[in-house]
Amino acid sequence: MRTALTATAALAVAAALLAGCERGSSTGTGPPPPGPTRNGCPDVLPSAEEDVRRAERTDTLWEGPVDGPRAAPRKTLVYVAQTMTNPGVAGTAKGVREAAGVIGWDVRVIDGQGTPAGLQGAFGQAVALHPSGIVVGGFDPLLTSQQLARARAEDIPVVGWHAVASPGPSGNPALFTNITTRVEDVARISADWVVAQSGGSAGVVLFTDASIPFARHKSDLIAKGLAACSGVRLLTEENIPVPDTSRRTPEAVGALLARFRTAWTHSVAINDVYFADAAPALRAARREGAGPPYNIGAGDGDPSAFQRIDSRQFQAATVPEPLQQQGWQIVDEFNRAFAGEPASGYVAPVHLTTAANSGWATTWDPPGYRAAYRRIWGR
Repeated sequence: MRTALTATAALAVAAALLAGCERGSSTGTGPPPPGPTRNGCPDVLPSAEEDVRRAERTDTLWEGPVDGPRAAPRKTLVYVAQTMTNPGVAGTAKGVREAAGVIGWDVRVIDGQGTPAGLQGAFGQAVALHPSGIVVGGFDPLLTSQQLARARAEDIPVVGWHAVASPGPSGNPALFTNITTRVEDVARISADWVVAQSGGSAGVVLFTDASIPFARHKSDLIAKGLAACSGVRLLTEENIPVPDTSRRTPEAVGALLARFRTAWTHSVAINDVYFADAAPALRAARREGAGPPYNIGAGDGDPSAFQRIDSRQFQAATVPEPLQQQGWQIVDEFNRAFAGEPASGYVAPVHLTTAANSGWATTWDPPGYRAAYRRIWGR
């Protein structure tokens, strides 16, 4: 997901360098290992397989809120987008617009263009419009701390999407609530999929961006999940900053193929974008699109990821966010704020998409939420 990742990279890179991480580097020692030879992990494999089956379900019932305040009249929201070229941000904004049309509110989207200066200008413009509420769409609010303070001084509630690491209300930065799936769940199911798909015997490359604390934390959790299976070996962690993926990933993939050869059977990336950029290099190496390395993105699940999965072209799975549902939730959370009620506390469950359950869709759009929110709002 090219979300808050791009915007926060400039602020976090110094910390990453102090921690010993270098841009475009990889970790791992010793000569290229042979292919996985261990006898799996019979103590872990059954639970991983069950977790994957549960996450792959598409017939789940709505477990979100079923009651709340009726629709407040004549409200205006401003969605400050990290960048509208980010499919996750754009998908959520689409959901906000759709829900606002149902509830009878106006929405304006201001594109921050993916830079700190652009985001500060966009947020300042949002505050100057004196809206009923402001959405922080996919970027770190600390980048716009002055503008956020102005919104707070004017009693304008702010709801975040992927604005901070955890879902729910935030005191610092001040958010009425933040909407995201739990990073722990995303990391766990990504690792479980590798264990289940490989039968507990795999050699894994993990793609991350160590310059961003959130991404680094996600990849650390993924590595921990992989380590739970004794038959899964983490071959290396490849550190490629998200803004550099198109330039660095093809070269890195070529080097990894030469280094690990058939030992490299699976990949996990903190974002689907790595596999968009890895595909040409794998194709050039005459790898089969439906063969190893089998790739899973622990990211937003953008439309191009669904297309690669369905066409079996160098990506086998993704852990998508329910972007439009989260857009509807943003509107509902504002409605609660306007009514003086607390945030709903709802967090969407983790989902796993493969060619077997995608239904040739280009996004994960779970059932039930539209009818539930319409009933709550009286619409």
